[in-house]
Amino acid sequence: MGQASSVMWDNPGDRQQRLRRGGHVRKTHQFSVHPEIPERLAGLQELAFNLRWAWDRRAFKVFQHLDPELLEKCANNPVLLLRRVSKERLAGAAGDAAFLTHLDGAVEDLRRYLAEPGWFRLTYPERKDLRIAYFCMEFGLTACLPIYSGGLGVLAGDHLKSASGLDIPLVAVGLLYHKGYFVQRLDSEGWQHENYRMLDFGTLPVRPVMAGPPSPSWHALGVPTVEMLGAGPEPAGATGTPLKVHVEIDGRRVWARVWRVQVGRVPLFLLDTDLAENDPAARRITSELYGGGSEERLAQEIMLGIGGVRVLTALGIRAQTYHLNEGHTVFAGLERTRELMKQHDLTYREARQTTGAGTLFTTHTPVPAGFDLFPRALIENYLGPYLEEMGMEPAEFMRLGQISPDDRSDEFNVAILALRQSPRRNSVSRLHRRVTAHMMQPGWVDFSAGEMPIESITNGVHTKSWVAPDMEVLFDHYLGPRWREDTSSADAWQRVERIPDLELWRTHSRLRERLVAYVREQTELQTKERLGGARGAQARAAAPPLRSDALTIGFARRFATYKRATLLFRDVQRLKAILTDEAKPVQLVVAGKAHPRDGAGKDFIREILDVVQREGLGAHLVFIEDYDLDKAAMLVQGVDVWLNNPRRPFEACGTSGMKVVPNGGLNLSVLDGWWAEAYRPGVGWAIGDGQEFAHHDYQDQVDAESLYTLLEREVVPLFYDRDVDGVPRGWISMMKDSIKILAPAFSGHRMVKQYAERYYIPAGDHYERLAANGFARARELAAWKERVRQAWSQVKVTWVEDHGSPDVAVGEDIPVAAKVTLGVLDPGEVIVQAFYSRLRPDGELSNGRGIDLEWVSSDNGEHLFKGVVPSRASGLHGYSIRVLPWHEDVLVPNEMALVAWEE
Repeated sequence: MGQASSVMWDNPGDRQQRLRRGGHVRKTHQFSVHPEIPERLAGLQELAFNLRWAWDRRAFKVFQHLDPELLEKCANNPVLLLRRVSKERLAGAAGDAAFLTHLDGAVEDLRRYLAEPGWFRLTYPERKDLRIAYFCMEFGLTACLPIYSGGLGVLAGDHLKSASGLDIPLVAVGLLYHKGYFVQRLDSEGWQHENYRMLDFGTLPVRPVMAGPPSPSWHALGVPTVEMLGAGPEPAGATGTPLKVHVEIDGRRVWARVWRVQVGRVPLFLLDTDLAENDPAARRITSELYGGGSEERLAQEIMLGIGGVRVLTALGIRAQTYHLNEGHTVFAGLERTRELMKQHDLTYREARQTTGAGTLFTTHTPVPAGFDLFPRALIENYLGPYLEEMGMEPAEFMRLGQISPDDRSDEFNVAILALRQSPRRNSVSRLHRRVTAHMMQPGWVDFSAGEMPIESITNGVHTKSWVAPDMEVLFDHYLGPRWREDTSSADAWQRVERIPDLELWRTHSRLRERLVAYVREQTELQTKERLGGARGAQARAAAPPLRSDALTIGFARRFATYKRATLLFRDVQRLKAILTDEAKPVQLVVAGKAHPRDGAGKDFIREILDVVQREGLGAHLVFIEDYDLDKAAMLVQGVDVWLNNPRRPFEACGTSGMKVVPNGGLNLSVLDGWWAEAYRPGVGWAIGDGQEFAHHDYQDQVDAESLYTLLEREVVPLFYDRDVDGVPRGWISMMKDSIKILAPAFSGHRMVKQYAERYYIPAGDHYERLAANGFARARELAAWKERVRQAWSQVKVTWVEDHGSPDVAVGEDIPVAAKVTLGVLDPGEVIVQAFYSRLRPDGELSNGRGIDLEWVSSDNGEHLFKGVVPSRASGLHGYSIRVLPWHEDVLVPNEMALVAWEE
């Protein structure tokens, strides 16, 4: 309810009806009225417009101190609070010494946080010129800024928060949606309905970016990282014209205004096309997140990628490393290439070689159907003139985004383009890397699955955004300050053992009680809205759902079919027996949205609610509508067990289970995504044993049986196994092991450190090498790659020394000698390897590794190479000789899938 106060509900039909009746639509001159903040309270604006308050309790408590009731009505949005707070309350606060002390301390703390160097600047002081640009379609930062739909956006939000904490020199780019993502409402039969709201940007923590050079006052705080990005705090009275960029889409010029959100040290720039200069279709580009059909999606992705790069150019931000988070962002690489071509007189291949060196592509999609596909005609219409400016035919560009370039019916796949223009790429868990490698195999047919050019960095969560205040107090007291300074520090989390069992249990029990109270409140509101009248009053008069002392299981996520929300309901009577056991009661809190066009996902929601009503389980199972970040925080902080049962291996990573860990919750999950690498006995439970069956129904049957058995024999008994003091010592022991082992390993700090060291720094260095001296190295490298491709047909393995089938002892080396012809290539332009592995039953090599051979001599165009193959393990092994291209600035086989095998 509070959130509705900061939005305007959209009724587009009203205007159309008036027009059809011949009525006139009056022109309205808009103006905004808000309280004037006393000069002594100017720090309130500074705090409100930096989203650090979303994870910094000290800053948020200032607004609670100002007007706690109004803040709750404003959906915990400090900016809206400052718009709504009374003049009298502000005057009182300006004369309240205690409040002013609190305010001044929070402002000083924010300024100190921004000014002091963090991990990156302290660890890599020589990288002071490095900049990273992070592009994503959605960002989940706070519930009052609803420009996210689910896991991708929440992960992106945690990435920015962690980057801020680590002082990574990162700037982010996205879109500002006027209607955000839909508001979910369920009818009395359990069917999902989608409502859209018009956001009032004047009440959100966003500010317009003005054209021209950054105001000197932006630098007043002396924040090197923010200052160098040109994104420091803009004064409330900033003047000038709004910064706008334009992009040609479908033969027309589309303008976008630029807004800024400050996420601690990290600026996020958002584009908005709802401008008078644009036609209705263009204005709708940033209307809804993932709204419309292919035309709208392509327009959004063009605006994000091409428009986003133009925003950075207009702001004077020169980023060496671009991080493209999922395929929606792929056109950023195209625009970056076009800019280099225009500014430095480079060919397309020369420019793409440079931009590719400084690009990382992260994929979160575990199935080919998850990538956006666009027909040829749409690409030609929307990008034709743009491609012509680059000297590229649409047909040539289409080939870059096709799995089968010679198949004219093959649609344009944004992920394929991303793979081809981003030699550095990663998946988001180890298992997801295996799945993605399988999808990539057609592009690297001569390489084994283990050599597919993709790595993995498992996702993590921004711990301080998700840990409950009560748990923070415990950690501060028993772990010391280190856990706050570096949430990835394993040493800090080992001190969890110091927390007395009873104190940890009482703290977690309070969080469960708070969740139960919240769920009851939400249930009453939902019932009132859904039923209304006498039926609603009668339902509300019934006993409230849930118990504060019962084992509470949470299941909340997007209702995609592969996530199997109904798996637990496969045997309703067995589930009912578990839930209604009077001696050991269990209760479920369920939440999540189905995509508006996902009929099967919507049916899952209806099916669950039908079971609840039919079996009389309303006191034991509650569905919370309109799942968002605030509801997510309440759930992960209060549940005892987090249930996750996707169909393996379709969960790329999943981060919701990571969020329960620092709150003392335990995971009960299929061995998929992050849990496949996190699980070990004693930190939670694994559903199944990781087997994957081709028949989905049989897979569901096996996993459901495992789930029921775990609940009946392990989870529920352990929770209710109490000592004489009523304390579940075994459960608490598992809580502690889960926290101390999993919290540091799956923190956002660990994740972003890995991105910085594995990708951001190497990619930035690579880009600078190719751009140096007027892009001389890029020009040379593009020419070298073309020469190698032309000459590769001449590369052959002509002779390999045959030792028969020798028997060797473990640890012995097998000498290898081979001759190759290289045509016009020199020995220094290739690597000759012995690729060795165990042999499969059919006698073929399996996943193995290559060991380099050394050049010995040349004779009549043949080059002799020698080396050894190690024998590290017993069994039947084999090797084969191969030749690969080599250049110190080329990633092989990432960007050159050339190989000549011994035949």
